[in-house]
Amino acid sequence: MNLSDISIVLPTRNERENIRPFLAAIPDDVSLIVVDASTDNTPQLIETLRPRHTRVIQQPSTIAAARQIGAQLAHTPWLLFTDADIVFPPRFFLAILQLKNVDAAYGPKLSRNRFQCYYHIIAEGQKLSQSLGIPAVSGSSFLIKRHVFWHVGGFDVQLSVNEDSEIGWRVKRYGYHIAFVPEMMVFARDHRRLERGITRKTVHSMFRNTLLYFDLLPYRWRYHDWGYWRGTPSENAPE
Repeated sequence: MNLSDISIVLPTRNERENIRPFLAAIPDDVSLIVVDASTDNTPQLIETLRPRHTRVIQQPSTIAAARQIGAQLAHTPWLLFTDADIVFPPRFFLAILQLKNVDAAYGPKLSRNRFQCYYHIIAEGQKLSQSLGIPAVSGSSFLIKRHVFWHVGGFDVQLSVNEDSEIGWRVKRYGYHIAFVPEMMVFARDHRRLERGITRKTVHSMFRNTLLYFDLLPYRWRYHDWGYWRGTPSENAPE
């Protein structure tokens, strides 16, 4: 794999405070596909700061639909899904280039400042879940072969949240090799959902993911986010 074999798929909505450090951490050879739903100047900033190997599509949508739209526009063998409120450390892309015999891989989201303990616990939970045969994909660091992505059906666009976890389970159930790679760590810059309550966020994620995994979540509830995005207007909230 070469860096030119990778397309980053990035949903954005009003990310002007986060986009500069995000773009600064991307190697020049990696393609970037942005699906934007902003009311601020995020798309203009992206086009100005990274004019090469970048495509910006302005399309209001849910985060799952935005990821799906971006994947449809990609032509590289590998797709890397992530979020605008993270930063890639220098070793991130080196870790990707060293991957062998995997169809998909995901890494943890950590923090260099606030809530470090929380993020570390979640990362350990991902490691444990993977060891039990249940991938715990983070949409902030998820790499997948493009043909595998389409074979499993891509993201479930009916989901407004937890779309990352759900596709990881399908990749595993289809018999593909999906790995948890600690070296694929990314660092969060925006902690607003945690600021609203760690317990609230954790219970929300665990309860919804349990229902999804065992196919107990009623279809009519899949689109509703149960307040996950409420109070975070600059994030990728459903329209």
